[in-house]
Amino acid sequence: MTVTTSRDVAGALSVTVLGCSGTYAAAGNPCSGFLVRGGGTAVLLDCGPGTLANLQEHVTLDEVDAVVVSHEHPDHWLEIPLLRHAWRYGWGVRREGVPLFATTGTRRLATSLTSGDLDDTFDVTEIGDGAVFRVGALSLSCSRTAHTVESLAVRVDHAGASVAYTADTGADWRIAELGPGLDLVVAEATFLSADGLTGMGGVHMTAAEAGGSAAEAEASALVLTHVLPGRSWAEAVAEAGAAYGAPVEPAAPHRTFEVGAGPAPA
Repeated sequence: MTVTTSRDVAGALSVTVLGCSGTYAAAGNPCSGFLVRGGGTAVLLDCGPGTLANLQEHVTLDEVDAVVVSHEHPDHWLEIPLLRHAWRYGWGVRREGVPLFATTGTRRLATSLTSGDLDDTFDVTEIGDGAVFRVGALSLSCSRTAHTVESLAVRVDHAGASVAYTADTGADWRIAELGPGLDLVVAEATFLSADGLTGMGGVHMTAAEAGGSAAEAEASALVLTHVLPGRSWAEAVAEAGAAYGAPVEPAAPHRTFEVGAGPAPA
């Protein structure tokens, strides 16, 4: 795995962090959102509040090939109405029929916040447990996690490389559900074990639980995300690393993680 802050992506598959704050935005860190790129395809994976601005630091809005939303909690999708505004009313970026893959609950809420006009900009496909679909050069598959609402972990494959995103989940769901051969896992680590919440009743993971689940899945690399504001990222990385048995990286806005050795996206 290569870590860079460059906009030039050389790996077969890359994940750029747009925001990684858990539950609500921290100072200087938007909520969850990632730009996944490979083979000339760019997918916005979750789009929590604040991620739209950071997205445009890396690609233009007409370069986004699809949007994938893991679940209906607002810290993971609230930029959808603003993306609609940009693509419907923006100067020079007007688009329609943009593929949006989302759970039924997410579609319902996003429709309500766009005055029922979500479909005038997006071509919506509802996804659930076991969903498999393609966006350009990328193959995506989903696994329902342990959360308060339907929440989908997402695996992305391209050119022999793979990345996985746990979305929100408790430790009862295991990263291994996404299959073998994971080059990179971006895993939620909302709490520390010292918080005494043991994953908040099974709907969020501690850093130790994230590390243990990644080790069980034999993931080649682990990046932590969704750390709750006020919690120490350094402590989360140390705790996860002890359970994972190898160094762990923290997500941070504009960090890009590359796996594989394919050509840079066009």
